[in-house]
Amino acid sequence: MLAHMFLCAQTTLPDGAASDSATISTDTIAADSLPPVPWEVRVSMQLDSLIANSTLLETSQLGLMVWDLAGDSAFYFHNHRQRMRPASTMKLLTSITALDLYGGNHPFTTELRSRGQQVGRTLMGDLVCVGGMDPAFDSGDLKVMVDRVRSAGIDTICGRVVADVSMKDELLLGEGWCWDDDNPCLSALLVGRKDNFAERLARELVSVGIVINDTTVALPDKPETATVARVSHSFHQILTRMMKQSDNLYAESMFYHIALATARPATQKNARSAVRRLIQKLGYDPSNYYVADGSGLSLYNYVSPELMTSLLRYAWRSDRIREHLVPSLPVAGVDGTLKERMTKSAAYRNVKAKTGTLTGISSLAGYLTAGNGHQFAFCIINQGIVKAKSGKAFQDKVCTLLCEP
Repeated sequence: MLAHMFLCAQTTLPDGAASDSATISTDTIAADSLPPVPWEVRVSMQLDSLIANSTLLETSQLGLMVWDLAGDSAFYFHNHRQRMRPASTMKLLTSITALDLYGGNHPFTTELRSRGQQVGRTLMGDLVCVGGMDPAFDSGDLKVMVDRVRSAGIDTICGRVVADVSMKDELLLGEGWCWDDDNPCLSALLVGRKDNFAERLARELVSVGIVINDTTVALPDKPETATVARVSHSFHQILTRMMKQSDNLYAESMFYHIALATARPATQKNARSAVRRLIQKLGYDPSNYYVADGSGLSLYNYVSPELMTSLLRYAWRSDRIREHLVPSLPVAGVDGTLKERMTKSAAYRNVKAKTGTLTGISSLAGYLTAGNGHQFAFCIINQGIVKAKSGKAFQDKVCTLLCEP
């Protein structure tokens, strides 16, 4: 618009005699003398135009916040303080809170403990499976535990194989989850994502020749206990699948570990309290938002693009958080939930962000290197959309504009 205004300005020649050649010459000089439009101005105008001319936004809502991390200032915003449902970008709030509390090396641990006395090769008592809500525990880990029971010299168990799920409350579903969604089971003791740990372990023990005589054994008031086996996965290991594949079970497991920073057993309420403390630490009033779960499955979650971007800013400034969070994010055109997106644009291999999709919601939040060379944090939430792909297309256009030089 500015360039057009300068080009249309003409100089009147002496005696009012304007020739075509003179006019062309004057316009050319004016155009050549114009300073280039700054990148920041050009992109802001392009974003204005995209929003103003989007048919998608005629029937849906947009919340958008873009922050220049290098300049530590807002670059662009639109409805940035509107409360909206984040869908799976909620996992950013969960992971940043967890990393802030514990760092990336904190373990999800599952243990086998003997309860009773070992006499020779016989355990006179129970074998207790102590859950730590490790979402990655699988059949291979179960075999490791069985091998360690044999290594401890136990070939007979005169007692039971018992599940200890006291790490968390008894709720197996999250607040505000839809009954017909693909909801994970929120058990403290899982194997292969299922809550049949003790039964699976007993079968594996028997399959390698260990005898289980589950006749009740009289134990002393304070039976001897010992750790027979322990398997752990770190937060860093959990983060990769949680973020790149948007795994809801992994996110909820991390949410309950956040709760343990407040009290045991872990509850959704205590996890919310921990998240709210971080929100308050960032200078926001937690009562303006609602945190229902850790994965974004809940229809009760409400945050704002401003809050999400502030969390990303906080994470970027913290080595403790950034070194684990950023590598876990999907990369545009490369992997995770962004593998098929932005493959032929300036955003390719540039945007590192968490996606979010629920019925009526599409969101994207993370980081990119902008066309001016600065690192940006951003959050885009499209709400009230009929087709998720329309929201994704809009978000891809925003990111492409920001990444283009």
